[in-house]
Amino acid sequence: MASDESKARRRRQIAEAVWRLAGREGLEAVTLRQVADEAGVSMRLVQYYFGNRTALLLAALEILNEDAETTAQQRIGALGNDISTRQLVRAILMELLPLDEDRRRRYVVQSAYFVRFLTDPQLQEIARTADPALESLLASILSADPATASDDAFADAELLIAFAFGLQAQMLLEQLDEPHALRLLDRILDRILGG
Repeated sequence: MASDESKARRRRQIAEAVWRLAGREGLEAVTLRQVADEAGVSMRLVQYYFGNRTALLLAALEILNEDAETTAQQRIGALGNDISTRQLVRAILMELLPLDEDRRRRYVVQSAYFVRFLTDPQLQEIARTADPALESLLASILSADPATASDDAFADAELLIAFAFGLQAQMLLEQLDEPHALRLLDRILDRILGG
């Protein structure tokens, strides 16, 4: 029987195949057979680890998001404990921007998922009822600092995240370059947190 570690490696290998296909072709035409071929495993193995196509797509997205969260925590943790609320909020929002090739690839894949979620009622329901964890995190950071606390920190967090996602889309389409996007990010931070 395979160890938990080897199972996790195999699941990741298959998830990475989903990401590559999604990045190249979108998710609409991705099949279990294509994923198996891309991962270099049998279709039976894909079914063993994930069951059906919907479960595979959701699990691959979950693994992608877990990776992103781990990497973001490492980058933000490297800033140290002696940073201002504004610096912390800015660092979190910068994790939503395609500032390097790894994040760019991730957001292209997530965009493919976004299109899929728009057309699949089952996936729409999952997205609609998802826990607003990032919004809650930012709201708690803003509320904890008397200088940034407001009557509705959650709405401020929602606004900042929506703004960052807008920047993300424009950067992926190369409508904004990194320096311009970061200037705009600083401008919205000035408006919400004060200059």
